[in-house]
Amino acid sequence: MAAKRTPLSRERVVTAAVALADEKGAAGITMRAIAGKLGVEAMSLYNHVAGRDDILDGMVDAVFDKIALPTSTADWKQAMRDRAASARAALRRHPWAVGLMDSRGKPGPATLRHHDAVLGALRAGGFSVAMAAHAFSVIDSYLYGFVLQELSLPFANRAEFDEIAGDIARDLPADTHPHLAELVSHALQPGYDYADEFDFGLTLILDALRPDEVSAVP
Repeated sequence: MAAKRTPLSRERVVTAAVALADEKGAAGITMRAIAGKLGVEAMSLYNHVAGRDDILDGMVDAVFDKIALPTSTADWKQAMRDRAASARAALRRHPWAVGLMDSRGKPGPATLRHHDAVLGALRAGGFSVAMAAHAFSVIDSYLYGFVLQELSLPFANRAEFDEIAGDIARDLPADTHPHLAELVSHALQPGYDYADEFDFGLTLILDALRPDEVSAVP
C-alpha cells in the first residue's frame, strides 16, 4: 500500500522554498525548482500561492518569525540587544534573507508582529514616535550591514581566519603598510574574535540613543 502523501499547502511550499534558498540562494527560487523539491508539478503550486513574489513574501515572513520578539517590559537596551542577536543568528542561518528583509510590499503577520514589538519596546522605554523611528532605523542599518559584511568574509571559523590572516601577514610589507600590518597582527592574537566587533558596534549605538522619557507609553 502506497504511503499517504502529505497534502500540499502554502506553508509546505514556503518551507520548501526556504530550504531551497538555503542551498542555492534566492536566485534558485523558481516555481519549477520548488515543485521538484516537493515532488509535484509546478502548476499545482498555484493552488496555494499566487506566484514567486508571494513565495518570497512568505519566505521573508518565515525568517522574521524565527527572530525573538522584544518585550515592552524589559529594559529597552537589553531588549534591543537580545533582538539584534536573535536577528543576526537567523540571518546567518539563512544568508539569502538579509537582502530581502525589508523589500516586500506585502509584509506577512510575523513581519508586522516583529516590527510592532520592536517599536513597542522602544516606546515603553521612553522613546517618542520620532525617536523610536530613528532608533529602529539606525539599529537595523547596522545589523543588516554587519551581517552582509560578515557573510562575505573569506573565512567561516577561527582556523580559516588564522590561515588567511597569516598569509596576508607574511606577504604584507610592514614598511609600506604599517597600520594594516599592526591590525593583522592584532587580529592574530589569542582571544581575538571578529564576532566581538558586532557587540562593540551595537553597544556604541545603544549608548548613543536617548529616549524621551516624557513620551513613554503608559
